[in-house]
Amino acid sequence: LLAAHKADYQKYFDRVRLTLPTNAETETMTIPARLRAVANGANDPALAALYFQFGRYLLISSSRPGGLPANLQGIWAEEVQTPWNADWHLNINVQMNYWLAENTNLSELHDPLFALIASLQKPGERTAKAYYNARGWVAHVITNLWGFTAPGEGANWGSTATGAAWLCQHLWDHYLFTRDKNFLQRAYPVMKGSARFYADMLIEEPKHKWLVTAVSNSPENAFRMPNGKVAHTAMGPTMDQQLLRYLFDACIEASRLLNADAEFRKELSDKRARLAPTRAGSDGRVMEWLEEYAEPEPTHRHVSHLWGLYPGAEITPEATPQLAEGARKTLERRGDISTGWSLAHKLNFWARLGDGNRCNKLLSMLFTPVGFRKIEGATNQGGSYDNLFDAHPPFQIDGNFGAAAGIAEMLVQSHNGAIRLLPALPDAWATGSVTGLRARGGFEVNVAWKNGRLTNPAIRSLLGEPLTLRYGTKEINIKTSKGKRYQFNAELKQNL
Repeated sequence: LLAAHKADYQKYFDRVRLTLPTNAETETMTIPARLRAVANGANDPALAALYFQFGRYLLISSSRPGGLPANLQGIWAEEVQTPWNADWHLNINVQMNYWLAENTNLSELHDPLFALIASLQKPGERTAKAYYNARGWVAHVITNLWGFTAPGEGANWGSTATGAAWLCQHLWDHYLFTRDKNFLQRAYPVMKGSARFYADMLIEEPKHKWLVTAVSNSPENAFRMPNGKVAHTAMGPTMDQQLLRYLFDACIEASRLLNADAEFRKELSDKRARLAPTRAGSDGRVMEWLEEYAEPEPTHRHVSHLWGLYPGAEITPEATPQLAEGARKTLERRGDISTGWSLAHKLNFWARLGDGNRCNKLLSMLFTPVGFRKIEGATNQGGSYDNLFDAHPPFQIDGNFGAAAGIAEMLVQSHNGAIRLLPALPDAWATGSVTGLRARGGFEVNVAWKNGRLTNPAIRSLLGEPLTLRYGTKEINIKTSKGKRYQFNAELKQNL
């Protein structure tokens, strides 16, 4: 039994290895003592490597093909009446649980989420018809094993309308990593049904004649109207528009690849062109709503209007520098202090912005033991419990998963057609290596560095797709052959 267990587990776990500098003073400590040492200022990069692998362990242990997706506690809930009813929340939480599935080489463990998404189509069709008289299917904020897809418990947070669109991002992203045409054949009808709903739901807003969702929320956040009243529901929150651009683009491209639905493709193309754009406000920050409303809670834990920075990729320092700077200002205004999963989310944002030292700071905050340091005026301070479980508080596993994905994102990124090596390497991680990370396009990436500089990366092409590789300002473009390994030097010159 033990041998069978090890073989089953290690076939997933051993795919990726991460080595970061050790601290002789902390590496022999117990985990609780080690967390307290980091909270007191100790530099312990190897703890980040441990936390990364702990996140992978948790997904291996809680999400297997044929089972259910990991919920807000994974599978580790001791209560009969569990926090949040052991359901799945679709306004970031279950999605964050699976951010690490593809890039940390656990692609098969995405399957339970895909099965859940497929199961929501029929009940979601009933909700779409009953609430919106629309085609297709929709899910809002909460779902469960019985197919709950209606708006949630209160309009102030439960009328977020784009849960289904965000779920569909995982279907398309899996295809981008694997290029599995058979999977796309199964996933496309699900994506199409979701896009069909939003195509019907959109309305024209009066000022700019843009097409927007109505009504919806920017998840769990509020705004202050000119008359001083605080409101939550609105037309066209920024996150919705970013999600629909992603979903419509995915369906357009998938329909081309499958040579299907030319008429529907044109409908999506026409409506996509009219979606409200992501904009920077008068202070340079990315706007969260269609109007520049005042914020009752400027440090709110959700930063939903940066969905286009991560996990989307419409905001990048290279392609949209003004919006990238706006995202930076937005994160500065929101502040670092937050609940555990929000710290993990911000880690991924800063990785996309290329700020490794800020990422490392957020990791240190995530490692801080619960209750170790109370910050006056700060609410919902997260951190870690002594067993490394993430604290919302209470325990909420998405922070573990999100941080593991973020650590991978600090080392390798692969959005928008290029693989970026060491895009957000902190000064504290001066020397290290990682092997087995996955990149979009069907690539497996090994990276090593010394004194903060890339040494000899190697890329294995699993599918024979073209490769664009970047490190800093350097770039190389090559054709690849399926199954071949490509070695490069620090200048990205190919070692033949």
